[in-house]
Amino acid sequence: MGGIFGVVAEGNCAKALFYGTDYHSHLGTENAGLAVYGEDGFSHVIHSLSQAQFKSRFVEDYKGMAGRMGIGAINDDSPQPLIIRSKFGTYAIAATGQITNSDELTRNLLREGASFSEMADGGVNSVELVAKLINRGDNIVDGIVRMQQAVEGSICLLLMTREGIYAARDRYGRFPLVIGKEVREGVTHPGYAAASESSSFPNLGYELTRSLGPGEIVRLDTEGIHQECPPGEEKHVCAFLWIYTGDPASIYEGISVENARERCGRALARGDCVEADFVTGVPDSGVGHAIGYAIQSGLPYRRPLVKYTPGYGRSYTPPSQDIRDLVATMKLNAVRDVILGSRMVVCDDSIVRGTQLKNYTIRKLWDNGAKEIHVRPACPPLMFPCRYASSTRTTAELASHRAIRAVEGEKMGPIDEYLNHGTERYRRMIEWIRKDINVTSLQYIHIEEMIEAIGLPEEQLCLYCWRGR
Repeated sequence: MGGIFGVVAEGNCAKALFYGTDYHSHLGTENAGLAVYGEDGFSHVIHSLSQAQFKSRFVEDYKGMAGRMGIGAINDDSPQPLIIRSKFGTYAIAATGQITNSDELTRNLLREGASFSEMADGGVNSVELVAKLINRGDNIVDGIVRMQQAVEGSICLLLMTREGIYAARDRYGRFPLVIGKEVREGVTHPGYAAASESSSFPNLGYELTRSLGPGEIVRLDTEGIHQECPPGEEKHVCAFLWIYTGDPASIYEGISVENARERCGRALARGDCVEADFVTGVPDSGVGHAIGYAIQSGLPYRRPLVKYTPGYGRSYTPPSQDIRDLVATMKLNAVRDVILGSRMVVCDDSIVRGTQLKNYTIRKLWDNGAKEIHVRPACPPLMFPCRYASSTRTTAELASHRAIRAVEGEKMGPIDEYLNHGTERYRRMIEWIRKDINVTSLQYIHIEEMIEAIGLPEEQLCLYCWRGR
């Protein structure tokens, strides 16, 4: 996972760059960096976030930066932005997404005589790989198009030259890239920004102008927004953006994240008949869904679990299981007086592995005297690891596949029937997960309900995590 932010300004962009990048902190916990272009040319700084938040790592760095353009990134994969010297001149580049054919592309480039200097976790830095692919083009735009065609997976990028910032959305628009225009009072020559999250704009004085289309490339400079390559016709936006990944205050494809989550909660409540004392959401991932459930059901919303501090971030994003477990353990405090003797509906965005929900959420509720716990995930069981972002990594991690192996034993065959909520095999899978996470009842939203709650046509959504295609 990761997020990118870029800004072009008439004056010094460093402050907007710093805070705009920080607004993407929910998308990564491992690496971050800033790059600017100013009177002295290109400069950049990269830090690890494994032991500190973005603000504390970069607060002194940005104060010493000056330039009219800048790009920043926060991610869990490759340190970036990188400064690249190429046949097109020097540029800075930041990218987010996943390259599933990275090894093949690297071997091909090495055979052509390319060399790699940046390493990430023992492998090639994916951002340098993207830059090498771009450098094979006749010009920057041609290079970006060729890169998009060569990459299997999904890459959004910002590429900053002396003339401006190129913003390119991934080929099928699986992940967002949006453009904002400066609207603060007293600004005669407005600046422009590009970001993964539109929620990064308002507090910095920018308004959302538009979302880039699939594969679209634009160039931002102080004169405005220049389209360099039109969008493609085929679109498959990641549905998980609205369910979990995205910031609640963001808008994708004109659809509010928070509103979509509330609609998911309403759908969960409409299909439910459980009796409970209140509804709650696992902080913070289930809150929007739980609010929708409460509105639809008429049950009060209460907080039996509270998040200690936003600094603990998401337990879903860190790459190692031990770090995920530590974050999950420490970030939630139980409110015993709310929990004791209560029957509760607990909404969450999803059940991925199931271990954190079981060991660090449900256990806290039982240990503090819960009477009944009814879990309601706002998306169907995740059945396939994501091919387009570094989220779920292997099939073996998924709670659904552990359930299927337990149900089928050594003779595990095709799983098609487990994808259909109307089959007996599906019901057996859900019952196994219910027992495994130790809750009173477990009921998922159906995929048709989730699609309706998001509000895009089914053919414009990427549903690979649930359908495997």
